[in-house]
Amino acid sequence: MKKIMTICLLAVASVLGVSAQGIYDITVKDDLGKDVSLADYKGKVLLIVNTATRCGFTPQYDELEALYEKYHADGLEILDFPCNQFGEQAPGTIKEIHQFCTANFNIKFPQFDKIDVNGANESPLFTYLKAKKGFGGFDLNDQRGRFMDEMLRKQDADYDKKSDIKWNFTKFLVSRDGRVVKRYEPTDKMSDVDIDIQLEVNPVLSNMMARRSIRKYLDKPVEHEKLEVIVRAGINAPSGMNRQPWIIRVVEDQKLIADVTEVYKRNNPEQVKRDKDFKNMFRNAPNLICVCTPAEGGALDAGLLGENMMLAAQSMGLGTCCLGGPVRFLNSNAEAKFFLDRLDIPEGYKLNYILAIGYPDEQPDAKPRDASKVKYIK
Repeated sequence: MKKIMTICLLAVASVLGVSAQGIYDITVKDDLGKDVSLADYKGKVLLIVNTATRCGFTPQYDELEALYEKYHADGLEILDFPCNQFGEQAPGTIKEIHQFCTANFNIKFPQFDKIDVNGANESPLFTYLKAKKGFGGFDLNDQRGRFMDEMLRKQDADYDKKSDIKWNFTKFLVSRDGRVVKRYEPTDKMSDVDIDIQLEVNPVLSNMMARRSIRKYLDKPVEHEKLEVIVRAGINAPSGMNRQPWIIRVVEDQKLIADVTEVYKRNNPEQVKRDKDFKNMFRNAPNLICVCTPAEGGALDAGLLGENMMLAAQSMGLGTCCLGGPVRFLNSNAEAKFFLDRLDIPEGYKLNYILAIGYPDEQPDAKPRDASKVKYIK
């Protein structure tokens, strides 16, 4: 029993060690057996693939090369890792595999030494990738997806509950800053991979895709100069007839935030108690951007203003969260009137929303988006 416990603890420590590092801390071997640090790919968008030369999905080499030629100049790198674990469909040496791929598919992206992607001898790279993006399932509306699901379920009824690689040509998309953005199963449409690559190689689009609502901040105020840049980006948002129906108040006064938080704590003791990390009523952010609009109208234009500011903040390494709850509290609690008074809101305007802003102390994953809500009317 003691021996088993020791083995289990070592396995857990190994997984934690991989999870604690970043992708740029990992070293792999190229097709000549030389060590290559993935830090060499910092600033690049990566599509990492485990491949095979005798698989039903092998023709995807053509599509991968097409993606490489289309986006390589924009910063895409495709890293190909042949693997013989699935039906022994990648036989031969890496030299033979490379000759086959160049002769039949004219690939130009780099191939690396053969690896295992599952099991005791799996590559630390794929241990890391699987820890970041587990198996999300096959598309059962797709014939190939149904086939893969039926085949694998016969082998293991609970196969879908494990994060391991299921077959050849599983792909992982990695952003320029090393985040594992997405995992694709071999049956996923390459057109979807193409769209996601576009969203990452384009700096404006990648900034949009990276932005998350941040609810944990470092105890470090944002520099005044950065707040000025963010607000300038905000007021350059479009508005109907260029009316610019917004009033903006940027709160840098830490005492004002602390004082109104004391009012909030007195009125919401149970809610405060539930949050073990509670520092202030604005998701603990050190700075606030308060947006006011006319009592009637202006909300749409103010929304465009806020999106500009949140994306500008994201591009500068800052986090934001659009808050509604604190606004309702401030507008309804007489004890908090001093806060609104300090904002000096003109008559006829009301506090619409608050952007919490600061240096992020978390990196939340993106929540799923429902593409079925979109329809194209042609």
